[in-house]
Amino acid sequence: MVSEKKKQIVEELTRMTKEYPIIGVVDMQNLPAPQLQVMRKTLRGKVELRMARRRLIQRAIEHSADGKLLIPNLQGMPALLFTKENPFALFKTVQKSKSSAPAKAGQTAPRDIIVPAGPTSFAPGPVIGELAAIGIKAGVENAKIVIKQDCTICTKGEIIKPKVAEMLKRLGIEPMEIGLNIVAVVEKGVLFNADQLHIDEEVFNAKLMDALAGARNLAIDISYPTKETIEQLIQQGFREAKTVALEAGVVSKDTIDLMLGQGERAAAALKDIVGNL
Repeated sequence: MVSEKKKQIVEELTRMTKEYPIIGVVDMQNLPAPQLQVMRKTLRGKVELRMARRRLIQRAIEHSADGKLLIPNLQGMPALLFTKENPFALFKTVQKSKSSAPAKAGQTAPRDIIVPAGPTSFAPGPVIGELAAIGIKAGVENAKIVIKQDCTICTKGEIIKPKVAEMLKRLGIEPMEIGLNIVAVVEKGVLFNADQLHIDEEVFNAKLMDALAGARNLAIDISYPTKETIEQLIQQGFREAKTVALEAGVVSKDTIDLMLGQGERAAAALKDIVGNL
């Protein structure tokens, strides 16, 4: 027998799959309760977060055309996100709600973890050997231990070892992120995974500006008039018309000064030739 409470949960989730155009799955594994409460407040008004057992979530979304696409992504400790924002805005909102945290032994590195070159707070001593043991080159300068060069101490996807985790903590480096991890989002039958939703805005904007410049140059090359190109096309056409007029000897207010200048130069050159005879 299914309890009344479980029925209500499934009914609510089913209703929300129909009400909201964007549905996402997040993995809440290893998310401490205090951080969860903070995130709920941060997301309030933009995103609805609903937690339930995996079986109940699957029951609620399996009859939804969009929702059922998320079933293979119900991993870890899944929860559902509902929003009317687009998938990329949702991902950005959730990412902003995350906070940094120290690494623990046994965790998976979310990205390449780099220890930057520079001075540390350590006095000369055994720490140099401890740093060397995990692949970090260090020396002593001004009575302090200095890391000589940037060092990738752990690559993305690698399990963090106990000594590495301990040293990162001592160095004050917090490479982990505490927060909701979006696994996938669906909108109008299109499924986006986390990698597709993660966009470097600076890189994207740079590519967009390059594309705009390329399109503008192409439009000018083929003389395609738009509000962005018309001024330059007119200027270019004027210069070309002026060149043709000069070559054809057409006198106008725009060519007369240049033609007189050409005549003066030609006369001066002729005078030099006659004077040398």
